[in-house]
Amino acid sequence: MGPCSGDPHLGGASWLLGLTSLLLSVGSAGTQTSGNAVSLKGTQGASVSFHVIRNPELPPVDELEKISWGIVFRSNYIVMLQVFPGADVPEWINWQDKFQKRVHVLNITTLRIDNLTLEDTGLYRARDSYTRGRQYDQDFHLTVYEPLPLPQIRTTNLSITAGWCNVTVQCDTVGTREDLILSWESRGLPRELEQREATGPAHNPWTLALSLPLSQTNASLTCVFRNQVEHKTATLDLGDICGHTDLQGQSDADHLPGILGTVVVLLLILGVGLFLWRTRVKKSLEPGRGAGSQEEHRDPMMASTLQS
Repeated sequence: MGPCSGDPHLGGASWLLGLTSLLLSVGSAGTQTSGNAVSLKGTQGASVSFHVIRNPELPPVDELEKISWGIVFRSNYIVMLQVFPGADVPEWINWQDKFQKRVHVLNITTLRIDNLTLEDTGLYRARDSYTRGRQYDQDFHLTVYEPLPLPQIRTTNLSITAGWCNVTVQCDTVGTREDLILSWESRGLPRELEQREATGPAHNPWTLALSLPLSQTNASLTCVFRNQVEHKTATLDLGDICGHTDLQGQSDADHLPGILGTVVVLLLILGVGLFLWRTRVKKSLEPGRGAGSQEEHRDPMMASTLQS
């Protein structure tokens, strides 16, 4: 009698599996999911658009009757609103208080959410209903990220040795940021710094200890914060850290011979002036030269009186 003559329990199980398969096939014929979920990414406070694409296998005679937009929550599809061709406004079903002021129906197949919040992250579904009872689901997985802060580069442990600039640089930000990638980009530095990358929360800053020849102080470092949506940077000119000290010392060294020459000339002038002054004083104090000088300037009448 074939398979029916076997174990009755096995026959019952086969019948149950067959019935389950039949029910699943009937259910899948009514609504089909078109491909994998579309991945959408947005930033807190920004906007994101959902766009429905007509199933290419759908016959041209099937016309779109409506699109139901909703959220898949714990495997349950909960309709948020419905859009009908030719209608000016959508028909709200659920979550009107949460989304009505932020959701805009641009056209029958495009929906936009403004002023995104972190709580908007989730799985959204558009159910397209066509004539002859055909339905297609398109899923959209939305991830909303916090806006990236501006990186901050700090320097510590600066020291200038013979021909070298030693400095520690740190790239940091305020708060904890998950799914954040930190990397360094360099200009004029050794290549081994260009490929370094670290992932993780931003409260663990990435630190670099550098020893640079003073001949490379025109180099720069750029700290890059990146997530799935955007990136922000901060650049440090190492010349502002190392080059200033070097250039100041170099400037003093370049002007040192001129300064020394000026000092020598001033000392020579001072010495010659002092010598001339002492010579003049010495001559003025000689006895003969002083008496003769007095007689030469004596009044003639005074001289005749003395002679008489």
